[in-house]
Amino acid sequence: MIALVTGAAGFIGSHLAERLLARGASVVGIDCFTDYYARELKEANLAALWTHPGFRFVETTIQAAEWPALLPGVTHVFHLAAQAGIRGSWGRDFRLYTANNIDATQVLLEACRDAPLQRIVHASSSSVYGDAAGTPMREDAQLQPVSPYGATKLAAEHLCRLYCRSYGLPTVSLRYFTVYGPRQRPDMAFRRFLTALHNRTELTLYGDGTQTRDFTFVADAVDATVAAGLRGAPGEVYNIGGGSQVSMNDALALIARCTGRTPNVRRQDPGRGDMRDTWADTSRARRDLGYAPSVNLEQGILAEYEWLSATLS
Repeated sequence: MIALVTGAAGFIGSHLAERLLARGASVVGIDCFTDYYARELKEANLAALWTHPGFRFVETTIQAAEWPALLPGVTHVFHLAAQAGIRGSWGRDFRLYTANNIDATQVLLEACRDAPLQRIVHASSSSVYGDAAGTPMREDAQLQPVSPYGATKLAAEHLCRLYCRSYGLPTVSLRYFTVYGPRQRPDMAFRRFLTALHNRTELTLYGDGTQTRDFTFVADAVDATVAAGLRGAPGEVYNIGGGSQVSMNDALALIARCTGRTPNVRRQDPGRGDMRDTWADTSRARRDLGYAPSVNLEQGILAEYEWLSATLS
């Protein structure tokens, strides 16, 4: 495998690049270091990759990339680059989401039209569902995103399906459900909670805590992504979840047990675009990809807290 990974300096992208290299693949990593969070954190994500002989890094946007020079020889494309975050997708900053989630995906698909690729794996999100789908969420559910971010991720999914249908591109989309673990983005809930507990400061919980999420450990998400590159059905979409529906209150209680510290919680109203509940039906991924999450929530929280404690020490 010769893999091209967009968003290689990100949370999931850096883990994926490491896993592919460990499997013997060569990896070309692309990232433009958007300012959604600090560049030095993303550079730290690349620490294990810089010196690997099978890894080459190119700093560029997808729109500005020299695709005729990058794609020859590539067998698989893993498209993880995106503008992240639900709360930031409202208002004037929406143009960042259309540029980085929709336009960039279209440019990448156009660049790949004539390349003899085995798979193009696109990282989508559970945010495409909204609150109308019910739980557990199935891939054929009614999709009504409740955030501009979710709308752009759904548009990117549609583009992948269109290019598969019209040009035969072997695209596969994965709907990740709340991925967490070492290197998690600093704006995400578990990273914020664990940082606050480590520093013995107040943490903010949006909503009353009864809202639920399907938390997916990053290593399980990477397993699914690699499997999609090898066995995903072209044109298909797969849910990738952790296997259980957990309330935020229960997650906080588990975090308290794992860290041995009592959280000082300040509650605020839910943010605009926050979904009420998520829970993935992963039967399709289990059937086609052999996907089976192996890290339970307690194990995953401990792994993230150990990493974060070492980082903050």
